[in-house]
Amino acid sequence: MKHRGRFEFLHEFGENIVGRNFDLIKKNLISLGYIVNCFETASEAANYINSQIDNQTVGFAGSMTLEKMGLFESLSTHNQVFWHHRIPEGKTSKDVRLEANAASIYITSVNGIAESGEIVNIDGNCNRVASIFYGHEKVYFVIGENKIEKDYDSALYRARNIAAPLNAQRLGVKTPCAIKADKCYDCKSPERICRGLSVLWEKPMTGEFEIILIHENLGY
Repeated sequence: MKHRGRFEFLHEFGENIVGRNFDLIKKNLISLGYIVNCFETASEAANYINSQIDNQTVGFAGSMTLEKMGLFESLSTHNQVFWHHRIPEGKTSKDVRLEANAASIYITSVNGIAESGEIVNIDGNCNRVASIFYGHEKVYFVIGENKIEKDYDSALYRARNIAAPLNAQRLGVKTPCAIKADKCYDCKSPERICRGLSVLWEKPMTGEFEIILIHENLGY
């Protein structure tokens, strides 16, 4: 199966990811209490999510994965969706973030996930990591196979040294990592975007959590 962007990703980061088998990570995630569904393409995953959520309030995290999948547009036709990437006239980014945090459903990606099941996210405003932990009836994690690492230490390394620098560069912030997007410099910059870290060792006690694994490289 041909994966979009695979060779560019392998060349840039030197990773040896060739058609990951999801059996192990799916088994481990189910044992930790998550619902898990796997899809070959982002389009198939987007259609599935769109079919599962109807007439709900839905919060979106800041995510290039969700942006690429077009989920905001499809879900907005039959749900009330709040995303600070799409700010309605008369509202502020803060307004939309608060509405997203109060929604029944929350959708996010991750910065790193271990095959053993640990889920790692790094955040600047921390609205995303706060929403992941508590307050919604259901949380969806939408994850491309490029986010998967062999263990917790590797997932944490990925979040800090791959995902965060690439996001900093995309946002155009003035941090050392944004210059080459090569690694975390543990800087003290006023524009630093890695200010809060969340780790789920297993599914929280309240609410439903569903993990969508996709056989494509998506987001950072």
